[in-house]
Amino acid sequence: MKVGVFDSGIGGLTVAKSLLEHKLFEEIIYFGDTARVPYGVKDKNTIIRYSLEALEFFKNFEIDLFIAACNTVSSHALDELRANCDFGVVGVIEPGVLALEKKIKDKNANILVIGTKATIAGGLYESYLRQLGYKNITSIATGLFVPVVEEGIRKGEILDALFEHYFGKLKQTKKIDGVILGCTHFPLIADEISKYLNGAAAIHSGEAIVEYLEDAHKADDSFTKTKTSFFASENPNGLKKVAKDWLGDLISNE
Repeated sequence: MKVGVFDSGIGGLTVAKSLLEHKLFEEIIYFGDTARVPYGVKDKNTIIRYSLEALEFFKNFEIDLFIAACNTVSSHALDELRANCDFGVVGVIEPGVLALEKKIKDKNANILVIGTKATIAGGLYESYLRQLGYKNITSIATGLFVPVVEEGIRKGEILDALFEHYFGKLKQTKKIDGVILGCTHFPLIADEISKYLNGAAAIHSGEAIVEYLEDAHKADDSFTKTKTSFFASENPNGLKKVAKDWLGDLISNE
C-alpha cells in the first residue's frame, strides 16, 4: 500500500516517523509545502487552495491513501480534498480526539488543546471533544513553538519562557489532565510540555493516526521495510536533511 503524507512544511515528518516505526505501508511519499509555510496564520480559502494544489502533486504517484498530517489542513480542507480525489483522505484531528478518549475516560477532566492560530480558530478539536461529552476544554494558539522547534530547541530557558507565557495563568487555576498536541512540531517537545503541566497525558498526532489506521482501516505491520521519498515545494535538500536527522535509520531508498 502506498500512502501520501502532506504537511505545510517539515512538521509532518513526526507523523511519517510513527508510520515508519509501525511499518504500516509499503511506500511513503512525503510532500512539504516549504515555499508557503506556515499555513497556521493563513485564511481558510488560502489553506484550501494550497491543499488542493498539493493533492494534484500526489495524483502523480497513484497513492492508495492521503494523510493530511498538517493540523491546519485537517481543520479546514478535508471535505474539499475528499471531493477531489478517488482515494481515501485521512486527517489528524479525529484520530487525535479518539486517542485522547482512550487515555482519559473522565468526561470532567481538564483537556488542553494547543495548535496554530488557524487550527484553534477552526474549533474542530473542541467540537469533536464536546460531542464525546468532554466538558472542560481550553484551547490555546501556541504558534511560537513552531520556529523554536525548527531552531532545534527542545528544552531550556527559551522554551520555559514560552511555557510560562502560554500556560502560566492556566497552570495556576487548574490541573490539566490531557493535552492534545495540535501541531506536528509539538511532539518534539512533548515531554517538556507534559512535565511543565505536571504530568498531563500528551496526545501525539503520529501515534494517534497509527492507532486510527489500525482500528478503522485495518492496517497492520505487514511490511518489513518501507520505501520513502521526500519532496518539497522549496529547498527539497533542506527537507531531506531534516528527514535524515529526525528519522535516521528508518529512511530507506529516498
